[in-house]
Amino acid sequence: MEDAPGTRITDEGGDITDRVRDVIARLGCSHREFARRIVMDPSKLSRSLGGTRRFTLAEIVRIADIGEVDTGWLLGAPERPSAPQDRAPAAVPEGGRPLQIVRETVRLIAEHGFHGVRVADIAAACGTSPAAVHYHFPGRDELLEAAARWCMDEDTERRAAGLAAAPDARGELLHLIALQTPRTEQQRRQWLVWLDLWAEAARSTAVGRLHEHYYRQWRTTVAEVVRRGVGQGVFRAVDPEFAALRLTALIDGLATQVLATAPDSTGPDTMHAALLAFVDSELTAAPVG
Repeated sequence: MEDAPGTRITDEGGDITDRVRDVIARLGCSHREFARRIVMDPSKLSRSLGGTRRFTLAEIVRIADIGEVDTGWLLGAPERPSAPQDRAPAAVPEGGRPLQIVRETVRLIAEHGFHGVRVADIAAACGTSPAAVHYHFPGRDELLEAAARWCMDEDTERRAAGLAAAPDARGELLHLIALQTPRTEQQRRQWLVWLDLWAEAARSTAVGRLHEHYYRQWRTTVAEVVRRGVGQGVFRAVDPEFAALRLTALIDGLATQVLATAPDSTGPDTMHAALLAFVDSELTAAPVG
């Protein structure tokens, strides 16, 4: 989802970029981790630091918040203003205010749906004002994007840990399936946000691009695991992309049924069993001998 040109900050001399780099260096984290903290697409951060994209005002505000520097200094003030000596610094939630806003947005969307959540509700959950929420995330689409990005980033971290520990590609695929089965409260929340993203993507071109970006990443991950499995001999010689299309569609449909509120809706155990049956019947290679 791209930002409106009018919200971007002019940086012809590269001073803003240099100061952002200084903030990242002082925090001692990678660019990817810094992007996660400010709830920003890593590719957008990379392009902004490389000079092919300009930061938006909201991004500068979030960078200042996480880096504990003054926004004015980031935008070109000659020196960092000192904090007043007679005031204690305001308490900042763990992870910074932007991450707190995003986490509460995820929780509220999961409970009430995106269109049932007001900025005032998010502000009240964070113990701050609606103006402070708009300060970090000017629009509702940006809040939905940030919520979806946080869910996907959390999911990506869990995927990476499990994939590294799996003995083979079949183990990797079973790990991905377990992550996508909504058993825990966090998994259910992430699925509910994803379902809201689907609904918005059907009506909004901008949100549709965000949905397509994440879905392409997810399906590519599954296809790559299947491709490795074919190479290892644990999966039969199938088309990885088509197998990934079928499996992800099955996951989506079953998860939607699990999340239904009807007492007789499909449960997580049934969903998981159906997915394992698909892997065994459609992918797993017959034992030799």
